[in-house]
Amino acid sequence: MNLTNFQAGVYKKQYQYKSFSPSKINHTFVWDDPQINIMLEDATRALGELNAYTMMVPNVDIFIQMHITKEANTSSKIEGTKTEIDEVLVEKEQIDPQKRDDWQEVQNYIHAIKYAIEKLDTIPLSSRLIRDVHRILLDSVRGENKQPGEFRKSQNMMKYLNLWEIWKSFYTMRSCKFHIS
Repeated sequence: MNLTNFQAGVYKKQYQYKSFSPSKINHTFVWDDPQINIMLEDATRALGELNAYTMMVPNVDIFIQMHITKEANTSSKIEGTKTEIDEVLVEKEQIDPQKRDDWQEVQNYIHAIKYAIEKLDTIPLSSRLIRDVHRILLDSVRGENKQPGEFRKSQNMMKYLNLWEIWKSFYTMRSCKFHIS
Protein backbone atom coordinates (compact mmCIF):
# COMPACT_ATOMS: atom_id res chain seq x y z
CA MET A 1 0.00 0.00 0.00
CA ASN A 2 1.37 3.41 -0.94
CA LEU A 3 1.56 5.57 2.16
CA THR A 4 0.06 8.54 0.31
CA ASN A 5 -3.15 6.55 -0.29
CA PHE A 6 -3.51 5.47 3.35
CA GLN A 7 -6.48 6.80 5.31
CA ALA A 8 -6.01 6.62 9.06
CA GLY A 9 -9.73 5.97 9.51
CA VAL A 10 -13.15 7.50 9.16
CA TYR A 11 -15.49 9.52 11.30
CA LYS A 12 -18.79 7.79 11.99
CA LYS A 13 -22.01 9.17 13.38
CA GLN A 14 -22.87 7.10 16.44
CA TYR A 15 -25.95 8.13 18.36
CA GLN A 16 -25.45 11.84 19.11
CA TYR A 17 -21.68 11.84 18.66
CA LYS A 18 -19.13 11.42 15.94
CA SER A 19 -16.39 8.91 16.63
CA PHE A 20 -13.21 8.00 14.83
CA SER A 21 -12.80 4.40 13.68
CA PRO A 22 -9.19 3.66 12.74
CA SER A 23 -8.30 1.66 9.64
CA LYS A 24 -6.45 -1.64 9.89
CA ILE A 25 -2.71 -1.11 9.65
CA ASN A 26 -1.45 -4.58 8.80
CA HIS A 27 -0.31 -3.56 5.32
CA THR A 28 3.12 -3.37 3.75
CA PHE A 29 3.67 0.35 3.32
CA VAL A 30 5.86 1.98 0.69
CA TRP A 31 6.84 5.62 0.33
CA ASP A 32 8.42 7.75 -2.31
CA ASP A 33 10.29 10.18 -0.07
CA PRO A 34 13.83 8.90 0.69
CA GLN A 35 13.93 11.24 3.71
CA ILE A 36 11.66 8.74 5.53
CA ASN A 37 14.33 6.05 5.14
CA ILE A 38 16.92 8.40 6.63
CA MET A 39 14.62 9.14 9.56
CA LEU A 40 14.00 5.43 10.14
CA GLU A 41 17.74 4.76 10.05
CA ASP A 42 18.34 7.55 12.58
CA ALA A 43 15.63 6.13 14.86
CA THR A 44 17.11 2.63 14.60
CA ARG A 45 20.58 3.98 15.40
CA ALA A 46 19.20 5.87 18.42
CA LEU A 47 17.53 2.70 19.67
CA GLY A 48 20.84 0.89 19.31
CA GLU A 49 22.56 3.60 21.36
CA LEU A 50 19.87 3.32 24.03
CA ASN A 51 20.38 -0.43 24.08
CA ALA A 52 24.12 0.12 24.54
CA TYR A 53 23.43 2.33 27.56
CA THR A 54 21.45 -0.49 29.15
CA MET A 55 24.63 -2.57 29.06
CA MET A 56 26.36 0.05 31.25
CA VAL A 57 23.61 0.26 33.89
CA PRO A 58 24.46 -2.08 36.78
CA ASN A 59 20.85 -3.14 37.36
CA VAL A 60 18.51 -2.49 34.44
CA ASP A 61 15.46 -3.65 36.43
CA ILE A 62 15.96 -0.91 39.04
CA PHE A 63 16.54 1.62 36.27
CA ILE A 64 13.30 0.58 34.53
CA GLN A 65 11.41 0.51 37.84
CA MET A 66 12.37 4.14 38.50
CA HIS A 67 11.09 5.14 35.05
CA ILE A 68 7.83 3.27 35.69
CA THR A 69 7.50 5.07 39.02
CA LYS A 70 8.16 8.46 37.44
CA GLU A 71 5.68 7.73 34.62
CA ALA A 72 3.05 6.58 37.11
CA ASN A 73 3.47 9.76 39.14
CA THR A 74 3.41 12.04 36.10
CA SER A 75 0.46 10.32 34.41
CA SER A 76 -1.58 10.25 37.60
CA LYS A 77 -1.39 14.05 37.75
CA ILE A 78 -3.78 14.09 34.76
CA GLU A 79 -6.43 12.77 37.14
CA GLY A 80 -5.60 15.45 39.70
CA THR A 81 -3.29 13.60 42.08
CA LYS A 82 -0.82 15.73 43.97
CA THR A 83 1.75 13.14 45.01
CA GLU A 84 5.41 14.05 44.61
CA ILE A 85 8.01 11.51 43.47
CA ASP A 86 9.65 11.31 46.92
CA GLU A 87 6.27 10.45 48.45
CA VAL A 88 5.70 7.67 45.93
CA LEU A 89 8.85 5.92 47.12
CA VAL A 90 7.88 5.58 50.80
CA GLU A 91 5.50 3.25 52.61
CA LYS A 92 1.84 4.19 53.04
CA GLU A 93 2.21 4.66 56.80
CA GLN A 94 4.77 7.43 56.21
CA ILE A 95 2.35 9.43 54.06
CA ASP A 96 0.21 12.19 55.52
CA PRO A 97 -3.29 10.64 55.89
CA GLN A 98 -4.76 13.43 53.73
CA LYS A 99 -2.47 12.42 50.83
CA ARG A 100 -2.90 8.65 51.04
CA ASP A 101 -5.65 8.48 48.42
CA ASP A 102 -3.41 10.17 45.85
CA TRP A 103 -0.49 7.96 46.93
CA GLN A 104 -2.71 4.88 46.41
CA GLU A 105 -3.64 5.98 42.88
CA VAL A 106 0.04 6.18 41.91
CA GLN A 107 0.74 2.80 43.56
CA ASN A 108 -2.16 1.27 41.60
CA TYR A 109 -0.69 2.68 38.39
CA ILE A 110 2.69 1.09 39.19
CA HIS A 111 1.04 -2.22 40.02
CA ALA A 112 -1.07 -2.08 36.82
CA ILE A 113 2.01 -1.50 34.63
CA LYS A 114 3.90 -4.36 36.29
CA TYR A 115 0.87 -6.62 35.92
CA ALA A 116 0.48 -5.77 32.23
CA ILE A 117 4.16 -6.33 31.48
CA GLU A 118 4.09 -9.68 33.28
CA LYS A 119 0.88 -10.81 31.53
CA LEU A 120 2.15 -9.83 28.07
CA ASP A 121 4.59 -12.75 28.37
CA THR A 122 1.65 -15.18 28.39
CA ILE A 123 -1.33 -13.47 26.75
CA PRO A 124 -1.68 -11.01 23.85
CA LEU A 125 -2.66 -7.39 24.19
CA SER A 126 -6.41 -7.79 24.38
CA SER A 127 -9.56 -6.25 25.75
CA ARG A 128 -9.33 -8.72 28.65
CA LEU A 129 -5.88 -7.44 29.61
CA ILE A 130 -6.99 -3.81 29.26
CA ARG A 131 -10.00 -4.48 31.51
CA ASP A 132 -7.82 -6.24 34.09
CA VAL A 133 -5.40 -3.31 34.16
CA HIS A 134 -8.31 -0.86 34.50
CA ARG A 135 -9.64 -2.87 37.44
CA ILE A 136 -6.25 -2.58 39.16
CA LEU A 137 -6.10 1.18 38.49
CA LEU A 138 -9.44 1.80 40.18
CA ASP A 139 -8.98 -0.55 43.14
CA SER A 140 -9.77 1.30 46.42
CA VAL A 141 -9.42 4.81 44.93
CA ARG A 142 -11.73 7.52 43.62
CA GLY A 143 -13.58 6.09 40.66
CA GLU A 144 -13.78 2.62 42.23
CA ASN A 145 -17.56 2.75 41.69
CA LYS A 146 -17.27 3.77 38.03
CA GLN A 147 -17.34 0.30 36.47
CA PRO A 148 -13.75 -0.83 37.10
CA GLY A 149 -12.64 -3.29 34.46
CA GLU A 150 -15.31 -2.23 31.97
CA PHE A 151 -15.19 -0.10 28.83
CA ARG A 152 -17.09 3.18 28.86
CA LYS A 153 -20.54 3.07 27.35
CA SER A 154 -20.50 6.80 26.65
CA GLN A 155 -18.03 9.05 24.94
CA ASN A 156 -15.41 10.76 27.08
CA MET A 157 -15.70 14.49 26.45
CA MET A 158 -12.84 16.97 26.82
CA LYS A 159 -13.53 20.52 27.89
CA TYR A 160 -12.81 23.17 25.27
CA LEU A 161 -10.75 25.11 27.79
CA ASN A 162 -8.11 22.36 27.88
CA LEU A 163 -7.84 21.88 24.11
CA TRP A 164 -5.57 24.90 23.76
CA GLU A 165 -3.14 23.49 26.35
CA ILE A 166 -3.21 20.08 24.66
CA TRP A 167 -2.58 21.63 21.26
CA LYS A 168 0.33 23.71 22.62
CA SER A 169 1.88 20.62 24.21
CA PHE A 170 1.48 18.60 21.01
CA TYR A 171 2.90 21.38 18.87
CA THR A 172 5.88 21.83 21.20
CA MET A 173 6.53 18.10 21.20
CA ARG A 174 6.34 17.92 17.39
CA SER A 175 8.82 20.77 16.97
CA CYS A 176 11.42 19.20 19.31
CA LYS A 177 14.27 17.09 17.98
CA PHE A 178 15.15 14.21 20.24
CA HIS A 179 18.76 13.10 20.39
CA ILE A 180 20.60 10.64 22.56
CA SER A 181 24.05 12.00 23.34
